Amino acid sequence: MATTRERRADPRVLWPDVRRVVVFGLNYGPDENPLALLEARSQAAISVYARGSDYHDLIKGKLKRIAQWLAAKTASELKVFVDTAPVMEKPLAEAAGLGWQGKHTNLISREHGSWLFLGALFTNLELPEDTAESDHCGSCRACLDACPTGAFPAPYKLDARRCISYLTIEHKGPIPRELRPLIGNRIYGCDDCLAVCPWNKFAKEGREAKLAAREENRAPSLADLARLDDASFRTRFSKSPIKRTGRDRFLRNVLTAIGNSGDASLIPEAERLSSDPSPLVRGAAVWALSQLLPRDEFAARAKNSLTSEDDESVVEEWKAA
Repeated sequence: MATTRERRADPRVLWPDVRRVVVFGLNYGPDENPLALLEARSQAAISVYARGSDYHDLIKGKLKRIAQWLAAKTASELKVFVDTAPVMEKPLAEAAGLGWQGKHTNLISREHGSWLFLGALFTNLELPEDTAESDHCGSCRACLDACPTGAFPAPYKLDARRCISYLTIEHKGPIPRELRPLIGNRIYGCDDCLAVCPWNKFAKEGREAKLAAREENRAPSLADLARLDDASFRTRFSKSPIKRTGRDRFLRNVLTAIGNSGDASLIPEAERLSSDPSPLVRGAAVWALSQLLPRDEFAARAKNSLTSEDDESVVEEWKAA
């Protein structure tokens, strides 16, 4: 973020010839309440946007077709972006009239609520400008109060270091110990602040078939996910945004959910993964065992398993638990 700040602030720094930015939104409204699954502690909650095919590829393909058509009609130059460059899609979408950036920092549409993917088309055409959308959040605090980890220090401000979406997708190391119990069974992303927005009463179910949830991603069991090796992980999440996270970070998330499950039947999964080749996975497995095993039994295992030859982060997990 810091290294691309100048380019984010002004699209003309990214491409000097740009005269207009056309912003597109694609509805991905869910067909069920995504928060209902949070009560099923032995099953995994995957963010709505990641339950189907990868939206990056889908939207970029659509934008390229529009760009080709427009270039042929006008002989103009165009560039398309879908999370592929330092582009401030949400403020641009607000300026284009698609919606407004709500207190949860995401775009809210009066027609689609919080469920919009965004893509941008840069052009050197002098197109007429649309009227910017105004803020309609009023005094509502639903999204701020719903955040499990308190990631909003103030309205319209997000602390990514506490955001479950950041922690389960972008963060590369162990999840901070104090935040793990707050993550529950969310293994990839988080929909809480989006799902509680009152503007969702106007939202409609998404109609793009490729974005529809795959059945195996609606409520997968933590036990099944814990058994994925690298090859099976790649196969299962082929053409899914989840694939980019990688098997080790994904299993870190699964083990965090296992530790939060209170389900003793998942102890064998954590035990097996406590000897995984990845230190990140081993450390998460140790924490999961510390949450599921009786204290005396865990202490005995720690005494037998703790070795200075292991990765420092794993040793720290045994000691801290």
